[in-house]
Amino acid sequence: MSHHLLRTGDPARIRLIGLLCLLLGAVLFSSKGIIIKLAYRYEVSSISLLGLRMIFSLPLFLLIAHFRSGDRATRAPMTVADFFTIVVLGVVGYYLASYADFLGLRYLSAGMERVILFTYPTMVLLLQRLVFGTPIRRVQWIATGICYLGIVVAFGGSDLRVGSGFATGAGFIFLSALLYSAYMIGSGRLAPRLGNVRFTSLALITASLSVILHVMLSSDPLLGLPVAVYVYGGVMAVFCTVIPSYLVTEGVRRLGAGDAAIIGAVGPVATIVLEYVVLHEHMNLLQGLGAALIISGVVVIGRSKGR
Repeated sequence: MSHHLLRTGDPARIRLIGLLCLLLGAVLFSSKGIIIKLAYRYEVSSISLLGLRMIFSLPLFLLIAHFRSGDRATRAPMTVADFFTIVVLGVVGYYLASYADFLGLRYLSAGMERVILFTYPTMVLLLQRLVFGTPIRRVQWIATGICYLGIVVAFGGSDLRVGSGFATGAGFIFLSALLYSAYMIGSGRLAPRLGNVRFTSLALITASLSVILHVMLSSDPLLGLPVAVYVYGGVMAVFCTVIPSYLVTEGVRRLGAGDAAIIGAVGPVATIVLEYVVLHEHMNLLQGLGAALIISGVVVIGRSKGR
């Protein structure tokens, strides 16, 4: 009996672990925008910086795929269709989404980038409804509403003056959100069947190779850059790419793509805090209130029952 319980796990514990994985993953992903803004001070191009991020990430993905592939006996066999689906998700939902995000951050602040990027939870819910007929639960609508209200309040109290490149930057970030929502949906449908590590490793190895090919075909340099740029690239690879990628996929496996997308609401809060600490941005009362509302939305979805 105890062995059976250990194998199946307590549902509440499963959701708690999934919630913690998603929260930590969201915070680490959010720090990426801050690091990119710091690296851009050295006049590095978007594709060079993205190239460094994925070049440093690729060996880690390969090692994790080799040593932590999971119990093969408990995984479903991967079909040719599964393989090509994961490859497409890696190219579209991670490489192209990341590149659009890097381009958008040339025009927008990290905080504004996170606000626009957070349109993806709604995209996830609506796309799942349109493509797969997945019902949208009442608690998801409530949690989404609370989180979006928090974002409006938090950034309504921010200095959101923009330059002439705002429309371009916002367009890139919105495209990034749309592409990333496809990755989230694919992760939620394939990772539970094929295995978390196997799915994430294959998708991100594909994304890494796509970025490296892009750099090779471009004229942007990877050598001779300031040392700080390589440090930022390494930090992004480990703490803003590899670790959160597996955390988020594990969280999606436990909670589902819809709930995972909503829990990602903590990302804008993390960005506000990081901008305050690292970039010395001012945090006012409205931002604090917005952060509290977003956390409330996270708590609502975290305490809800699973499907």
